[in-house]
Amino acid sequence: MGFLASDKCIMLLQQKIVIKVQLHCRRCRSKAMKMAAMASGVNSVALAGEEKDQIVVVGEKVDAAGLTDLLRKKVGYATLELVEGVSVKA
Repeated sequence: MGFLASDKCIMLLQQKIVIKVQLHCRRCRSKAMKMAAMASGVNSVALAGEEKDQIVVVGEKVDAAGLTDLLRKKVGYATLELVEGVSVKA
């Protein structure tokens, strides 16, 4: 979603989604990151948290509940921690 501001800057509204995932090994971490990156509308994926057990996804029109459900089915225990809007100047 974007709009043209008076100073000719385009503002994009993106979502920041934080999903806590139980990651047992490097392979599980890699698999979870790949699945999150392949989801529709995702711009970036990163690990966060003290134990690197949270996946942070930033993108437009990302289905947070669907992504959490997919990670739960393919990787293991996953819970949706946070969904918030992020303004980015383009």
